[in-house]
Amino acid sequence: MAVKRKAVRTRQLHAGMKIDQTIMDKSGRALVEKGSLLDDFQIEGLLRHGIMEIYIREGEEDPEEEKEIVIPQAVQNTIEKVRVPDRARVQLTESVKKRVSEGIQFLYSNTEDSNFAEASNNVAGELMKAVTENDAIAVDISALKVSDEYTFKHSVDVATMAMIIGKKHGLDEDAVREVGIAGLLHDMGKSKIPNEVLNKPARLTDEEFHLMKQHALFGYQILKEKNEFNDKILLGVLQHHEKLNGKGYPMGVSAEKIHLYARLISVADIYDALVTERPYKKGFSQRDAIEMIMAMTGELDIDVMRSFLSSVILYPVDSIVTLSNGEKAKVVSNSKDNVLRPTVVGIRSGKIYNLAEDISCASILIQ
Repeated sequence: MAVKRKAVRTRQLHAGMKIDQTIMDKSGRALVEKGSLLDDFQIEGLLRHGIMEIYIREGEEDPEEEKEIVIPQAVQNTIEKVRVPDRARVQLTESVKKRVSEGIQFLYSNTEDSNFAEASNNVAGELMKAVTENDAIAVDISALKVSDEYTFKHSVDVATMAMIIGKKHGLDEDAVREVGIAGLLHDMGKSKIPNEVLNKPARLTDEEFHLMKQHALFGYQILKEKNEFNDKILLGVLQHHEKLNGKGYPMGVSAEKIHLYARLISVADIYDALVTERPYKKGFSQRDAIEMIMAMTGELDIDVMRSFLSSVILYPVDSIVTLSNGEKAKVVSNSKDNVLRPTVVGIRSGKIYNLAEDISCASILIQ
């Protein structure tokens, strides 16, 4: 039986159904994780939190046997000759992941705490250390997620990506740290949005969407009242959904009025939002998300976009990909100017495909 995704009213749920989305409360904590088998207690909890409809998964796919890929020795020799290691990537150790996750949960759950600003600096400091420790100038976007165990990964992902983009963009360490703080807190205003709107598994009404668009303003107000964050951080939070063409929100300001911190966070936020599954949509592939960002030249800062594209690693060296000609290949080097088209070696043929520069490879894509 093929897998189907089906919307079901919460009052019609029964124990044993498998949920096909993660449900979070307004503080960002997971009430129920995607893939869980529901029990009566969880169903009652959903009703108590005003969650009136969710997606469930019906059926199961037949597991496919993964075949081990054997690389002939002659091909392996070619790979070793042309292999170029990736640039230093930001890495978060398990202990750092734990401290960062606990810190961000504290921030979103204790907005009135007197230690809020200090805690924000501490979390940003942990990320800053990871960025500077090995002179990281790249981020493996397929491996950045803090952990499925923690439920504030969007803010951490956005902050980390924005810091890397900012570093590539030429910001000094103090500015990179401030971008990290703004990235961590950019969705703080969602704590003011009702759960039933945040988790609605369908298109929002015009009224609900208008309310959702106010979260950047709500976050700005929360932070401004503390008198502990500078204007650059505040503008990063307030303006992260603004667009250069003036069609963003909540203020609808255009290019010259949008602060650089907001421009950096915007690219990271859009990327992470595109690849992340939400109650109302499935996530896009990483490749599709990058191509969609590349098409947003009228909305996003083109120089920031270039810094993003030259900072991410979509296909890490040594990963296996499938080419549009049907051959499986191993990635041997990445092009900093074309993240979508690395150099690969065909596992069967031993052929070197320089997808970024070889005109004979122009029609070959990574599937």
